[in-house]
Amino acid sequence: MPHTRPAHARTAAPTAPAPLPVDCLPLDRRIELLRTTAEADPRVEGVLLYGSWTLGEADAHSDLDACLYVREEDVDAFDGREFVERLAPLKLAYTNMYGILAVVFDDLMRGEFHVEPTGAGIAEIATWRDQVHFPRPEAAVLLDRTGRLTAAVRELAAFDPPEPVATAQQLTDELANWTLMPAHVQTRGEHTRAHNLLHAVIAPLQLRLCRLLRGSTTHWLTPSRALETDLPEAEIERYATTTGPLTPEAVRTAAANSWEWSREPAAEAADRWGTRLPLGLHEEIAGALSPAE
Repeated sequence: MPHTRPAHARTAAPTAPAPLPVDCLPLDRRIELLRTTAEADPRVEGVLLYGSWTLGEADAHSDLDACLYVREEDVDAFDGREFVERLAPLKLAYTNMYGILAVVFDDLMRGEFHVEPTGAGIAEIATWRDQVHFPRPEAAVLLDRTGRLTAAVRELAAFDPPEPVATAQQLTDELANWTLMPAHVQTRGEHTRAHNLLHAVIAPLQLRLCRLLRGSTTHWLTPSRALETDLPEAEIERYATTTGPLTPEAVRTAAANSWEWSREPAAEAADRWGTRLPLGLHEEIAGALSPAE
């Protein structure tokens, strides 16, 4: 069934919402409850959703991610946990490493809630360009008592694909630099660290370069998202060769495979866009990743 959405952000006095379809997702119901709960609380001047909902890709496994914009005179005393508990019982609620209220509802749905003062919080949205994309602003803004939130979000409605030449050069250079690190740390016997670098740092760079070459930049900000449908199967298979168990031999093989894969899209980008390839350095990196004789 299609995923139901609010038709527009509410700026007027609360009105009785249209009933949701009986087969709608739990996320739809919780978002509708968030809207009505915020409307009923005069301290909350705006609610902005982000994440998969705003991209039209939310499903039964999606999180509920929202910014709550609270009146300046109320924000210091605003209890975010108490507000969120009005939506459903919580199994977990804490301030995460980024200073955001993170929760787990009783049905195991995850959530993140930023609590921001209205003025400064809405002004900060302008700094999100190239980091956050709101293709459907009216679906993202659940509540906007002043109109300022909707206006700010509309400025981020258009997604500008990355400029190919400069971006390909940046990614090519990043891959060379970062791939040297697992080469070095493996010689210390830090195979766990090398294993982590391959997946946490290098793989996202590789996937972005592949996306750039294939013209598949919709999920640029989270390059592993929807990978199975966004990139050719052959490239997913190459990615798979960079993974493996955490044993010294497997990590060495994965690191060598990773660099071999990195060099292919880097060479393709050089052929297409004329980006620079430090071929001598690339060969030295390959040598550094080769198993010791």
